[in-house]
Amino acid sequence: MKTEVAKNYEANGYTGQDAELVIKIKELIDTYVKPAVEMDGGNIEFKSFDSGVVTVMLQGSCSGCPSSTVTLKSGIEGMLKRMVPEVTEVVAEMG
Repeated sequence: MKTEVAKNYEANGYTGQDAELVIKIKELIDTYVKPAVEMDGGNIEFKSFDSGVVTVMLQGSCSGCPSSTVTLKSGIEGMLKRMVPEVTEVVAEMG
């Protein structure tokens, strides 16, 4: 039985297992990454998931921060790969 949240993601173009993965990825970003990024004056938003690649939008102080690439690759990508093995890479778009 699908949850209401899964149905919502399916309505937004994600189906089956991808919908469930997107839910998990968004929860991890919102719970663990977003609060830390906000403390430094930035913001991070989930944008998409496609064939193992998670795209996020970095905003605020994150968009111009030289260490944002290290944070993205070493921190966020590492955590998501450990927690969601289907994730192969995390890329960022600056907002």
